[in-house]
Amino acid sequence: MNSLTQWVINNRLIVGLLLLITLVAGAINYRRLPTDAFPDISPVMVPIFAEAHGMAPEEVERLITFPLESEMNGLPGVRLVKSTSAFGMAVIYVYFHDDTDIYFARQIVSERMKRAMAKLPDMHEPPALGPISTGLGEAFMYYLSLEPGADTEGKQANTYLREVNDWTVKYRLQTVPGVTDILSMGGYVLQYQVQLDPHLLSKYELGAADVVAAINANNGNVGGQFLVLGSEEYLVRGVGLIKSLSDLGRIQLKVIEGVPIRLTDVARVEYGNQVRRGVVTLDGEHEIVAGIVLKLYGENSSQVIARLREKLPEIQSILPKGVKLVPYYDQGVLVERAVSTVRNALLQGGSLVLLVLFLFLGNIRAATIVALALPFCALFAFMLMGWTGMSANLMSLGGIAIAIGMLGDGAIVVVENIHRRLSVTRPGHLNLCKTIITSCGEVSRPVFFSTLIIIIVFLPLFTLEGVEQKMFSPMASTITFALLGSIIAALIMAPMLATFLLRPGQQERKSLLARLTSLYQPLLRRALLARKRLLLIVLIPLIASLLLFSRLGTEFIPVLEEGALQINVTMAPSISLEKAKEVIMDLQRRIGKHQQVESSVAKVGRPELGSHPHPVNFANIQIALKPDAQRQKQSLVKSLEAELSAYPGIQLNFT
Repeated sequence: MNSLTQWVINNRLIVGLLLLITLVAGAINYRRLPTDAFPDISPVMVPIFAEAHGMAPEEVERLITFPLESEMNGLPGVRLVKSTSAFGMAVIYVYFHDDTDIYFARQIVSERMKRAMAKLPDMHEPPALGPISTGLGEAFMYYLSLEPGADTEGKQANTYLREVNDWTVKYRLQTVPGVTDILSMGGYVLQYQVQLDPHLLSKYELGAADVVAAINANNGNVGGQFLVLGSEEYLVRGVGLIKSLSDLGRIQLKVIEGVPIRLTDVARVEYGNQVRRGVVTLDGEHEIVAGIVLKLYGENSSQVIARLREKLPEIQSILPKGVKLVPYYDQGVLVERAVSTVRNALLQGGSLVLLVLFLFLGNIRAATIVALALPFCALFAFMLMGWTGMSANLMSLGGIAIAIGMLGDGAIVVVENIHRRLSVTRPGHLNLCKTIITSCGEVSRPVFFSTLIIIIVFLPLFTLEGVEQKMFSPMASTITFALLGSIIAALIMAPMLATFLLRPGQQERKSLLARLTSLYQPLLRRALLARKRLLLIVLIPLIASLLLFSRLGTEFIPVLEEGALQINVTMAPSISLEKAKEVIMDLQRRIGKHQQVESSVAKVGRPELGSHPHPVNFANIQIALKPDAQRQKQSLVKSLEAELSAYPGIQLNFT
């Protein structure tokens, strides 16, 4: 160790430059770190969604779910295959080992899915893979509102808003880098509906199959190559694509005695609504159309949300007059709150450590050397976090916050020993360097091994697997990175800075430590004289603490406070969507009577393919609280639970 200290002192300018480069690299990596509220513990999973219009769950399971699920077994890296069969929908979840690349997993699942298509019945829509996202991918939610008197082009308000969302808002949001998909929910999907009259069909000797064949045959454009006229080419097209209700109504079905029979002769052609399995309501007053923005797997949440926020004014400017886009959930608020909480804890802890250093070291220059070790260790950890691809979240930054009190220990020991020896050393540069080398040699080995022992204590966290590994390994990694930085700070940075800041024979001690020592020594003598009695006094709180520890509750992670409430509502399995909407709107009106509540958005059932296959008897009510009502949240929850639990036929879960 003496040779290392001697090399550091002889090349202190080079060492100082390398340390400065490390600090700059750490600062740059800190600004570039992905920020999340907490580590994404979602497994590597590929979902398959299959829409089976009108099929009962038994038929969905037998004809669609089982063939698809059985084909997924045997794929490389697959550890589990699960499925859900609901009315009109099948979802198959294919889980892979955590070290599997998500895009490789999706590729092999897609190949197997194509092979399974031969076993499936004729379907209106073929099965499709779900979005490339995770359980924490719902980064942004919004709804569209319509001002009274706005022009809806003759359509129902909710149908018009759904059309605007599907054909304007979604396409714009999908251009945002990091967004993988947008799910629509609420409103009605517009359809051209042909309502056949069976008497007229019989009159003209037509069947429903004849009408379907005629519509399919008369809905499309075809290419006819080109004609050369003179020196120019003219493209030939057959234009037959249906663009309006009138186009659809003029389709010819057959000719009787030279008279064409058109679709309007046997049916009523009009706008209609597609069958839906989900509803979104606002404050229990009316329906709205909502959108859920899904973040791409592995993307930086903060950057994606920042891009979304920049995109919203552009989208609002192109929306039809009277239509407004209103965000009601932004994961960026949670991320900023979580990261700022840990950041504040780091600053407060660091400030307390620095205050103690200046008070107890008794020398401003010596305390400055130790104080510089703290930001160096943090930036060193940020540099390694950037190189290893880690994100800044509650667990990773929490690791540095936990280690903040230990980061300066090695530097304190080294600087204190240097300070002690220099106080009795004659002035002179050679004496300074020799004293620093001797002082570091005395304590460098204990400092190195004591820090190494602390690192070894956290090594078992790296052996965890599954969810535990994803949750706690970032904390263990950042603690290890910071402690490695503390070794560098103690054995390299502290001796180098001591040659610039400390001088032989010029150190002065303040009286605070001397006063504390004078108080401590008499207490120590008394304790040694009454050691048996003192041991008994110590054992009593130890035993009491063990008894209390056995009665403590346990949980995987603490409750993450987002500043809002969500109530999951389960109703009777046989309830209809319209009745479920009526129940939820009634609950929302009751919730809105509380002064702490600002607004509430309720989702009943499920959105389009790509999300959870919730049945229509399930709903969640997301409640936004007023800024000054956060302290009253617990009392609000108790009040709502007491009031809403009395509502017949429902079960509640507050979260």
